[in-house]
Amino acid sequence: MSDSYKTTGTAGAYGRPMTPRLDAISIITADLPASLAFYRRLGLAIPAGAESAPHVEVVLPGGQRVLWDTEDVIRSFDPDWERPAGGERLGLAFLCDGPEEVDALYAELTGAGHTGHLKPWDAVWGQRYAVVLDPDGCGVSLFAPASPAAAPATSAAPAAPAGSPGEK
Repeated sequence: MSDSYKTTGTAGAYGRPMTPRLDAISIITADLPASLAFYRRLGLAIPAGAESAPHVEVVLPGGQRVLWDTEDVIRSFDPDWERPAGGERLGLAFLCDGPEEVDALYAELTGAGHTGHLKPWDAVWGQRYAVVLDPDGCGVSLFAPASPAAAPATSAAPAAPAGSPGEK
């Protein structure tokens, strides 16, 4: 593999290896209060009163950040910026506690006036899945394992039943 495809950095301009790491996801919004209310409902701990600021940041449990900027903030340093037209390039996905929460959250968000893009369904990959649009039209996926058996393992595999071929 060539050096250009390696994920570890080589000594750079600052005399030390540099490896980029994801630090933030930025949401540019036409309606900051509506966007913050939407993402609060999805569990992000957005401070009260943040609606009056032109830029908002929330630190997630793993240290990454979600940033919101108004379109005016973006135009303040990029005067030629235009709202993207056409299809999405990035999507966000929120893990729910179970299939019932996917259905309930989809119903709550669409009942509050947000556009449903894909109604909840049982996906072939073993998840209950739905997509709703945020106030700026970005798709936000809601998902959960369709059944407890489809949930990702969080501990060691269970022991084989007595008398089974896997028993030692």
